[in-house]
Amino acid sequence: MKTTARLGILAAALLVVTFGRPVVAAGERWPQWRGPSRSGVLSADEAPAAWPSALKKGWTTTVGEGYSSPIADGTRVFVHARRDPEETVSAIDLLTGAVAWTRTYSAPTEKNPYAKTMAKGPYSTPLLADGRLYTLGTTAILSAWNPTTGALIWRRDFSGRIDTSKLFCGTAMSPLLTRHGLVIQVGDDRAGTIMTLDPATGKDKWTTPIAGPGYASPIEITIAAIPQIVTLTTKSVVGVASASGTVLWEFPFNDEWNENIVTPIPIADGIIVSGVRQGTRRLALTKNGQTFAVKEAWHTPDVAMYMSSPVLAGGTLFGHSMKRKGQFVAVDPKDGSIRWSTEGRNAPSAAVVAAGAHLVYLTTEGQLIVAPIDAAAFNEQRRYTVAESATYAHPIVLRDRIVVRDQTSLTTWTLK
Repeated sequence: MKTTARLGILAAALLVVTFGRPVVAAGERWPQWRGPSRSGVLSADEAPAAWPSALKKGWTTTVGEGYSSPIADGTRVFVHARRDPEETVSAIDLLTGAVAWTRTYSAPTEKNPYAKTMAKGPYSTPLLADGRLYTLGTTAILSAWNPTTGALIWRRDFSGRIDTSKLFCGTAMSPLLTRHGLVIQVGDDRAGTIMTLDPATGKDKWTTPIAGPGYASPIEITIAAIPQIVTLTTKSVVGVASASGTVLWEFPFNDEWNENIVTPIPIADGIIVSGVRQGTRRLALTKNGQTFAVKEAWHTPDVAMYMSSPVLAGGTLFGHSMKRKGQFVAVDPKDGSIRWSTEGRNAPSAAVVAAGAHLVYLTTEGQLIVAPIDAAAFNEQRRYTVAESATYAHPIVLRDRIVVRDQTSLTTWTLK
């Protein structure tokens, strides 16, 4: 066989299998909190091509309680749940709903007396990366699993560092993978730690004491050629160096109930953050020598996001504000002006996805609302009922189907 022929066969094989695993096409994977890019934004190749007049209901599987969002790798859905006093991790066939494996571990927890009506979690969305599935439970038990077999690879139990009765909810940040390692944040209203671990072994690479974690998930940005992890604590927004954990800057962001929940949104010179009692702010970062300065570029108190993280698409910030009993809003990221807002009473809260040319809102009342991405006006195009009970988890949006988690179950809805 000629060398060119051999190379052609090899190239074709690599299109099918990479490092022993099938290649997953765009639009078939949702590996972490807020999707492929951790931003809630899908490209046209990743998003549904069209939205039909009705969705077709697929399988439904009971998984247990919790607010952790499901994730998917193209063939399976992975979900973290609770069957008190245990937490469970399950792999479910994306097409059929058949459970491939389920693993359980003990995770007793004590609820804050002000949050007795809420489920005990888990709250953190799993992470699927480099052949490992990472889960972080309500009591800060971090586990790495083999996603194919469900075998436990390693575990770190940080439950001794927190008192869940001192949290309004339990541990809620979703793990982040950077080139320096696996990032988690643990603690309670008294104190906390942000750390990077070796993703293969779970061993510490660096740890940094900071204020207790809010309920937001961290992101990584690069400013002045310095990669840094940005997250919210109970009292502030903070940036730490990805390589070392050195605190680079901190901005006060107090909330009387320590409910700093919204994931920061990266922009060219910094981030946009929001809080239910803080409004929405743009923070600009500049590097002066070896230190960073943080400055508030604008503040829009009339847009106050609570459990819903916004998306930045087409040069506009789209989200859900708690004002007027729940509004969909569009904000100019340059100056914080409101481009449009709905009249109100849209929903107590809603997960937001920018899917190609459309905005997709999953409300806590089980309504999936689709509207064109438009900086000038909100125009509802489609509305589907996708759950009969509350939907606090973020949906999975794939090219051909939606996966929705309600109070106890997981359901697929196909677009064809």
